[in-house]
Amino acid sequence: MPMPAFEEYEPAGDCVCRGCAQRRRSLARARAIPLRDGGHPAARGARRALVLATAAGVVLGGGGATAVAVTTPATGPVALDDPGSPQGDRTPLHGPQGGPVGRPGAPAKPGAVKRIDRTTIINRAKLWLDAQVPYSMSTYFTDGYRQDCSGYVSMAWNLGSNEWTGSLDKFATKITKDDLLPGDMLLFHNPADPNNGSHVVIFGGWVDETRNHYVAYEQTRPNTRKLATPYGYWANAAKYVPYRFNGVTGGVVPEVPGAVPEPPAAGPKPGDAKAFPGADKFAPGAANDFVEQLGRMLIERGAYRFYPKGVADRTWSDHDKLATQAFQRAQGWSGADADGIPGAHTWRLLVEKQGAGIPPLVGAAPGPGGVRAFPGAAVFRPGQSHAAIEALGRQLRKKGFGKYYTSGPGPRWGEADRRNVEAFQRAQGWRGASANGYPGPETWRRLFA
Repeated sequence: MPMPAFEEYEPAGDCVCRGCAQRRRSLARARAIPLRDGGHPAARGARRALVLATAAGVVLGGGGATAVAVTTPATGPVALDDPGSPQGDRTPLHGPQGGPVGRPGAPAKPGAVKRIDRTTIINRAKLWLDAQVPYSMSTYFTDGYRQDCSGYVSMAWNLGSNEWTGSLDKFATKITKDDLLPGDMLLFHNPADPNNGSHVVIFGGWVDETRNHYVAYEQTRPNTRKLATPYGYWANAAKYVPYRFNGVTGGVVPEVPGAVPEPPAAGPKPGDAKAFPGADKFAPGAANDFVEQLGRMLIERGAYRFYPKGVADRTWSDHDKLATQAFQRAQGWSGADADGIPGAHTWRLLVEKQGAGIPPLVGAAPGPGGVRAFPGAAVFRPGQSHAAIEALGRQLRKKGFGKYYTSGPGPRWGEADRRNVEAFQRAQGWRGASANGYPGPETWRRLFA
């Protein structure tokens, strides 16, 4: 029997619901039981297994479950990396950006925040998501930020110091639920008892038009995650307060259903070049970071169909050349100006997000990777009409995922389309925001591959 998937319903390690609180109490009781058998390794292992099994039984049994009594003594604390607080104190950066290890830099001042746009906030959040940074209240990542929930938000906002839930609001302004945009935060700080559930997440956008669920970027056990989350945070709707960073500028991430329904191509990486690195970086057999950067920028401009795996890599290939040529032709260039080799002008347009994007080929023959072009998440919204919607429906039927159609499919987006897409996404093994029924580039690629 396959194991059930609970990812989209699993609360964070600091959740204050009854079931999770009971789990923590059970673990605390287990820590307090003294050693009675001389500390034999086999006995210690058996006791720890029983404690963990008891805790798991409490969680799977639901919020109203009663903990099973621990009848066998335990030896010590379960390894939860818990210094007695759900997060570390307010500290400067540690490591490379804050100075040499052990010599942190100066703390940030709330009145002197750095300006940052929303796209950059979300891309910074994705860096830890891509790296799957482990949760820790005492460890600092290579960028100098502490690996807990407040350190994660401090990093995404580029504060230059590690804040905690009791100080993050000093860098932000309280807003309403209706005002929320990607890059804002949802904060719960309990000043009377910070150990009791204090937590913070980055708001990544609404999952659909009901605004009952949103995409949360958060640092929690075991590592960074992005998950469709009930507003404001699971069962704690009233406790989580929305805030907007005082340093945020323009560059709003489109707030459309399906804008982040699945793992997208990686965002900008530290060290991405602004200046053109030279045509020699894009020669046959070349393998370097500039090739990967070029591919990511081209995918963002509509070149997804040229990359069969959906992502760019460091080795120059015909995929990169054909994608570059498609972008150049989209600018109206021809001949030697559209030879598929990036020059300084091509590079500048891509880096600065200027010029025309690569037009889609919906209804035409598949492109060089066998994949029709993804037309963009904005097409798949309630009430929208587009040829891509009908093409999507026909492909869903062809793949065996059309049971919710009573007629059609047609060019107007509806609930039947969403439910069929959701069924297809779940068949891929996706859960949570990755299976919300709104197609993204990876859903599109797999349907038309």
